[in-house]
Amino acid sequence: MEFNWSVPAMDYNVSQDGHTNVVTTVHWRCYKTDDSGNTGSAYSTVALGPPGTPFVEWADITETMAVDWAKAAMGAEEVAAVEANIDAQIEALVNPTTGEGVPWT
Repeated sequence: MEFNWSVPAMDYNVSQDGHTNVVTTVHWRCYKTDDSGNTGSAYSTVALGPPGTPFVEWADITETMAVDWAKAAMGAEEVAAVEANIDAQIEALVNPTTGEGVPWT
């Protein structure tokens, strides 16, 4: 079971510092599914700093790059916290501590 990170969207400035389509925000999603099909997930956004050197043109950005940018902007501790939260979601599905329902049918 591994964590699956993806980027469904990015926000960008059409023009910034002589560049076009400069990514400013990455919308990220992370999920994990265990062997029994239990899934935990998280979705959020992270703002990016100024573009790096060398600048990556919009058409050359890959999802892997965008995920790496998001994780770098979040920092290792926040990435670990997101992944720990997803593991906790799955654990709560496997070993619930609360329930809901009524005793009659």
